[in-house]
Amino acid sequence: MKSEKKRILVIKLSSLGDIFHALPTVNNLQVALDAEVDWVTQPEYVDLVKCFPMVSDVVPFPRRQFWSRAGALAKAVRANQYDYVIDLQGLIKSAIVARVARGGKRIGPSFQREGASLFYDAVAGRCNKDRHAVEENLDVVRYLGLPVLPVAFPLHFPAPSVAQSTLRVALVPWSRRLNKNWPAAHFVEAARQIQKEFGATIYLFGSNADRAGCEEMRAKLAATSDAVVVINLAGQTSLVEMGGWFSQMNLVLANDSGPLHMAVAVGTPVVTMFGPTDPKRTGPYGAGAHVLISGMDCCPCFGKDCRWPQVECMERITPAQVLVAVREVLNRAEVKHKL
Repeated sequence: MKSEKKRILVIKLSSLGDIFHALPTVNNLQVALDAEVDWVTQPEYVDLVKCFPMVSDVVPFPRRQFWSRAGALAKAVRANQYDYVIDLQGLIKSAIVARVARGGKRIGPSFQREGASLFYDAVAGRCNKDRHAVEENLDVVRYLGLPVLPVAFPLHFPAPSVAQSTLRVALVPWSRRLNKNWPAAHFVEAARQIQKEFGATIYLFGSNADRAGCEEMRAKLAATSDAVVVINLAGQTSLVEMGGWFSQMNLVLANDSGPLHMAVAVGTPVVTMFGPTDPKRTGPYGAGAHVLISGMDCCPCFGKDCRWPQVECMERITPAQVLVAVREVLNRAEVKHKL
C-alpha cells in the first residue's frame, strides 16, 4: 500500500534576497521527502513564491493587518496536517505562526533570535555566521538526516518579448539602504563605457521610488548619442516581471540588493559592489559572480550609517574596476549566444 505523501509548511516571510537564499533548502526538502510544500510569506512576495514549482500553496502573512487578519491566518495554517513545520525566518512572529500551525515537528533555523526557539520542538544546528546564508538554511536538511543536494534555484518567470538584438545589460542602481549604493555617477560612467565598447542596450530596474533617479540616469546616458538605447523600467514591473526580464539579460550590474539574488537565481551573470555588508554571507551564491570590494579596514561594518562624509567603501570602487569584471563577462562566448 502506497504511503500518504508528506506535507511541509515552510515559513519564510521576507526579504526578497532572503527568500532566494531559502529556495534551495525548500527544493531540497521537497525532493528528498517527495513532499507537498506550502509556504507562508508576506503579501508582496506571494506571486513570486507561486513561481517556485515545488510549492503547492502560498499563504499570505498579513504583516500590516496582523491582528485584524490573525484569525484567517490561523485557519489557513491549520487547514492541513503537516509532517514538518519549518521556520526559516527565525523571528518571534514567524515562530508564532509555526506554533499555531497544525503540524508534527516544528523546526527553527540555527540563526533564530528574539526567543523564537521557545516555540520550536528543535533548532537545526548551531549558529555559525561565518558562511553563506544559503548554507545556513541547509542546516534543516542536515538536521533531518536527508541528503544535501546540489544547490539549485528552480523557478519559472514568464519571459517578456525583447526586441533588441544587441547585448542587454541591466542596472539596479538603488537598494533599500543608502550606504549600500554604489554612487549614481559611477553607474552612469560604467554604463556609458559598456555602451561604447559593446553597443549594449541598458535597462534600468528598481521600485517606483527609484524611477526618478533612474530617469535622470537614462537622460544622462541618452545624451551621449542618439544611437544609445536606454530603457527605464523602474517602477514598471512586478517582481515576477522583473525576474522574466533578468532571464533575458546578458549581465546584471547591481548593488547588494534583492534583485541581485533574483538575477543569480535565473542564471544571469552578475557584477556587484559590496561595502558595509559581507559578500561571504549575503553575496551572490556560487562561483560565477564577480564581487568588488574596496578593501577598507572597516569593511564589512554591517552598520546602517557611515562615519565618513561619503560612504567611502563604495566611493572607492571605481568604474574602471567594475569594467574589468564586466568585460570578462560580456566577452564570454556563452553570454553572447544568449542573443
